[in-house]
Amino acid sequence: MEHYYILPAESGDLNSTIRKWLTALLEEHCLEALLVLLDDPEKGTGMALVNRPELLKYANPFAPVMLRNAAQMVSRITKISPPTQKTGVILRPCEERALIELVKLKQASLENIVIIGIDCPGTVPVALYPDVRDRIPREDELRLACRVCEYTSPVNADLTISLSRDSIIFQVFTDKGKELIDKRVNLQAGEDVVNLRKKNLENLKARHKEAKDELFRRLNHEIYGPDNLLKTLARCTACHNCRVMCPICYCRECFFDSSTFDREADKYLEWAGKKGGIKTPSDVLLYHLTRLNHMVASCVG
Repeated sequence: MEHYYILPAESGDLNSTIRKWLTALLEEHCLEALLVLLDDPEKGTGMALVNRPELLKYANPFAPVMLRNAAQMVSRITKISPPTQKTGVILRPCEERALIELVKLKQASLENIVIIGIDCPGTVPVALYPDVRDRIPREDELRLACRVCEYTSPVNADLTISLSRDSIIFQVFTDKGKELIDKRVNLQAGEDVVNLRKKNLENLKARHKEAKDELFRRLNHEIYGPDNLLKTLARCTACHNCRVMCPICYCRECFFDSSTFDREADKYLEWAGKKGGIKTPSDVLLYHLTRLNHMVASCVG
């Protein structure tokens, strides 16, 4: 199943229109809960699991910011047991890919979950978001990972949402997605609308691929070979934030947080004596090589 529908924006206000549609989903019990980005000027911006329709007045799923990959939240919600109520999750393409990987790894469940994907032109660094909240960010303001991402539209969603200049476009893939559209959005999108969306996505993909190719050329020059790799990793402080933020790094206890690397003081002094000095922490190279081997097959970019 793959059908397109269109919802004209009321008074040209896309955000207000999408909020009304999301509110209707909860009010009419098409969904019992919804994981969505809330942009509350007083309480801040972040993902929230909402079951009270009135809270969706702060919903802003297309806000160009991602504080954390939402697949991690879906994993936390569903890992022990799936929800008994139908729950919608609004995900960007990278978040959707991460969720699928976590399901494969038995760290999340899709039972009673409806995936609502959104087309994503990219997100900005969190610190920059207040400056771009009321405008479309420039491409050079996007996070590096977003500027080189070629997968800007979800491929495993039940329903995908994209924005045009004066309307919202829905692409329905499954019966679960169709249920969210039925009787609320009944205007089928014309071929011109569909083709324009596809063209915009292709143009965006082409720009990002060009940026990615250039990045890879630079990285190959900077980090190729043992000496360059060690020089690059020398900047690492072993804070492990990369592991914490990685949406598919799921171990309950990381090997590098265990007591494996604890040594008596004299052992460190012995090592230092052999070389005249050792850098601390001393396990940086092993840490990165282990993470590379552990996660590379499931990396979602």
